[in-house]
Amino acid sequence: MSESIRILGISGSLRKASTNTGLLRAAADLLPEGMTLETFDLAPIGPYNEDVRAEGFPGPAQKLREAIASADGVLFASPEYNYSVTGVLKNAIDWASRPPEQPFDGKPVAIMGATMGLAGTARAQYHLRQMGVALNWHAMNRPEIMVAHSGGKFDAEGNLTDEETRKHLAKFLEAFRTWVLRFKA
Repeated sequence: MSESIRILGISGSLRKASTNTGLLRAAADLLPEGMTLETFDLAPIGPYNEDVRAEGFPGPAQKLREAIASADGVLFASPEYNYSVTGVLKNAIDWASRPPEQPFDGKPVAIMGATMGLAGTARAQYHLRQMGVALNWHAMNRPEIMVAHSGGKFDAEGNLTDEETRKHLAKFLEAFRTWVLRFKA
């Protein structure tokens, strides 16, 4: 029997029909054997405030920290806003990464994204990688999932319908499985 791998999925979008949340749903359908994916909802996490954190982590932020710590790997799916990650995702990372014992340290991470634009979230993904340097997470470099022109690849509810993208996502998830196992060893 293969080793069980628990992945935490985090979407950088709060929209109901988000294509990035749709990527996470598709990933859950395409996971290799032995992997599970739990998606964390960032909506309840309020704006980061050091004065609030000094009094203790608010419940939603603490739950995120615990979910990251207990996962074998983290799978980000984020759109690109203004050439970077979304504010909601940056805010959640700020909450999760504060001391003590920030849970990203040494964690294997994979990054993907979908957008209507031509660049397929490349700049947002590279900004996430930069954040990962400071937080000592280990981002998988290849393969990459940068879904451009997402309007023709997802339905109105944000479900991935493009078969070529689904095939690429399945290969991406196989690679992420191998990546996570390197750090579990």
